[in-house]
Amino acid sequence: MSIVVGIDPGLTGGIAFLGSSGIDIHDMPVAPNAKGKLELDLFGLGSLLVPRSTNRNIAILEQVHAMPGQGVSSVFRFGQGYGALQMAVIGHGYEVHYVPPATWKKYFGLSKDKGVSRGMASRRFPQAAHHFTRVKDDGRAEAALIALYATDKFLSGLPTHT
Repeated sequence: MSIVVGIDPGLTGGIAFLGSSGIDIHDMPVAPNAKGKLELDLFGLGSLLVPRSTNRNIAILEQVHAMPGQGVSSVFRFGQGYGALQMAVIGHGYEVHYVPPATWKKYFGLSKDKGVSRGMASRRFPQAAHHFTRVKDDGRAEAALIALYATDKFLSGLPTHT
């Protein structure tokens, strides 16, 4: 059995594991630092991303970049987290792919409205719809949709969850 891991990076992002047995959805593992600010929980991330299949394990990360107007320290922290995500999936031996937000959102006919992404994830994964009910669940929803996009693109043998 192959597993696809969809990753919506960022402290409010999500990680979704999609395989023939269904979907497993997680918030990005975070913990407060010494100053009380949330940061990526590296140990939690490493434990969460242990490969779940002895066959093909694919990780697809949303390809992100700094945006104009973002603060230097927040961009630096985001970049640190993104690099840690990359190292975690590579270190665990995943086949890694990147997808720009515009590409996977166009594939599903989505806009930038994260509420629409939550609705799409609820429709595509009705058994997991309870994971997408709150406004702040957009990271979970987008991770699930990124995993579904990768499944459709890279693993025609897995169910497409329509």
